[in-house]
Amino acid sequence: MNETMTWLQAIVLGGVQGLTEFLPISSSGHMRIVSQIWFGEDAGASFTAVTQLGTELAVLLYFAKDIWRIILAWFAGLRNADARGLDYRVGWYVILATIPIGVLGFVFKDEIRTMGRNLWLVAIMLILFSFVFVAAERYGTRSRPLEKITRRDAIVMGLAQCLALIPGVSRSGATASAGLFLGLEREAAFRFSFLIAIPAVLASGLFSLKDVFEPAGEGMAATGPQIAVATFVAFVLGYVSIAWLLKFVSHHSMVWFAGYRVILGSVVIGLLAAGVITS
Repeated sequence: MNETMTWLQAIVLGGVQGLTEFLPISSSGHMRIVSQIWFGEDAGASFTAVTQLGTELAVLLYFAKDIWRIILAWFAGLRNADARGLDYRVGWYVILATIPIGVLGFVFKDEIRTMGRNLWLVAIMLILFSFVFVAAERYGTRSRPLEKITRRDAIVMGLAQCLALIPGVSRSGATASAGLFLGLEREAAFRFSFLIAIPAVLASGLFSLKDVFEPAGEGMAATGPQIAVATFVAFVLGYVSIAWLLKFVSHHSMVWFAGYRVILGSVVIGLLAAGVITS
């Protein structure tokens, strides 16, 4: 029998989801850590996936004009070859970048909900992937704006997005790092990262909706109103975090986030080793 989630847990975890979804610090890792340390239970992969619908709604709202323009351009380009400009290509690039995580997410959905929730793995990935951020900042030329994005960029960033299936990695961190290695400007890498996350996260959240009320494996059971409130909190805080992050990365390096990840991962390993929390 799964533990029943309280209102406090739902609100806190919705806030954690909103604040961390777009920062390169791993929202799924933070959800796992906070739920274990504060509540002594795992909120569950299904609850995490569903509350991500709130943060993706924030993306849809924040980038509404860009998304609508890309959709219109994509359909126009299908009908008329002369209308195939940047937005048409970006539409196809988003589709290309979504395919890898769609396939792997479906194939390994059971492992993601069980073995992938282990706190030792989360903590280790928080630390290890920090060095990827540092390397991306060190070796990326940051010379190409979003207007110069290519099909190769989309494929590589789409493959990098698959790493987000491992809690502790960070979807935005993995894809933005790939973009930096490819020579994209930091803000361009993050913007495209947000766009390619939309189909995958929406599909994951909708697919998990049926499981969140009665989790089949690990995870707490939540009521409909609790899920709705948690998702709304995630939406509000997610919108704020998008605006803040895009402004921050236009002038600051990802190394700041790498330092935070190393500290958090080390603390979690220390707590696990001391037996204060269980994995």
